[in-house]
Amino acid sequence: MAASGSAGSFRVPAAGAGAEPPGSGDLPEGEQPPPGDLRSVLVTSVLSLEPLDLDLFRGRHYWVPFTQRLFGGQIVGQALVAAAKAVSDDIHAHSLHCYFVRAGDPTVPVLYQVERTRTGKSFSVRSVKAIQHGKPILICQASFQQSQESPVQHQFTMPPVPPPEELLTQEELIQKYLQDPNLVEKYRLGLNKILAQEVPIEIKPVNPPDVFCQLPREPKQLFWVRARGHIGECDMKLHCCVAAYISDYAFLGTALLPHRQHPVKFMVSLDHSMWFHAPFRADHWMLYECESPWAGGCRGLVHGRLWRRDGVLAVTCAQEGVIRVKQGPAESKL
Repeated sequence: MAASGSAGSFRVPAAGAGAEPPGSGDLPEGEQPPPGDLRSVLVTSVLSLEPLDLDLFRGRHYWVPFTQRLFGGQIVGQALVAAAKAVSDDIHAHSLHCYFVRAGDPTVPVLYQVERTRTGKSFSVRSVKAIQHGKPILICQASFQQSQESPVQHQFTMPPVPPPEELLTQEELIQKYLQDPNLVEKYRLGLNKILAQEVPIEIKPVNPPDVFCQLPREPKQLFWVRARGHIGECDMKLHCCVAAYISDYAFLGTALLPHRQHPVKFMVSLDHSMWFHAPFRADHWMLYECESPWAGGCRGLVHGRLWRRDGVLAVTCAQEGVIRVKQGPAESKL
């Protein structure tokens, strides 16, 4: 069945909505979540768009980085939410391609305007413009597909890594760094700023870089990641929207790992692409494998793979961004 011409019934559940009680993610089958846990703020706030008219929505902001620019993952995730509201329930997101064309203003909401570019029997395309002050800040093409079986199947192998239960969270690592009495005060302030941010994502780096060392590293990093709070079993398109938000966090920084001796002056995303391969839960731990095959001309390219814990490749990502650095050596943090 092809996507219908009217708006699909895809919706982001409101706080407390849905049959499942609030919980925290990887709960054993049959176990009730602990009382007092909240549904993921990514569901109840960040990705909850306000409908204004047919195929026109308004999104608001939850977390703004201390750069005071809108977080790119938020705009991509909200754009995919808007696109998903314009297709039928029986098709699923399989890819999206976005260009960031202007910096986002964190002081005003974002309007999302959807165009039903094509509705076919197997594939449907929706084009989304994210608009502020009357001008587009992001242009997104999202493609949806009817589920289809095929004998042609293969994937890479998930890299062997310790399970998330054996690793420290990003917040725990920062607390560990802050205990160093020789830490330069301005870097102590910077780490405390990061610690104070209410980022709606949980992260556990597999091999965290030493923040006090400026030696070049291979442009690869691995970390376990999931949405904070509970999302539960629901329309797969919602988990894709949450993964779109998650996928932009710390992604472009992979290209800087071989160049840590150069202080960064300016770094922003230019584009972002995603391909969704298999069902997953964005509130369950997934391994984010990031690598940068190339950098040059004040740009860096990064590739990413989101793996389920059982070794299934769920999502592939790619991004290019602007990276401008100071030419002189970086100041020691110690």
